[in-house]
Amino acid sequence: MISPDRGFGFVRGDDGSEAFFHRTELTTVDFDSLEEGESVTFEVVDSPKGPRARNLQKAV
Repeated sequence: MISPDRGFGFVRGDDGSEAFFHRTELTTVDFDSLEEGESVTFEVVDSPKGPRARNLQKAV
């Protein structure tokens, strides 16, 4: 799920778990170029509010 007007989204891992990401954390991909259902790679880190996706990149 991507919320373009709010600048965040959620990604689902291979195990079915979801992680939050915010547009300010993206370094190699433009938030506005992401599309729902697009394959991406990312790392999951724990945060006080739950899992967060870091180093999110479009899958090659």
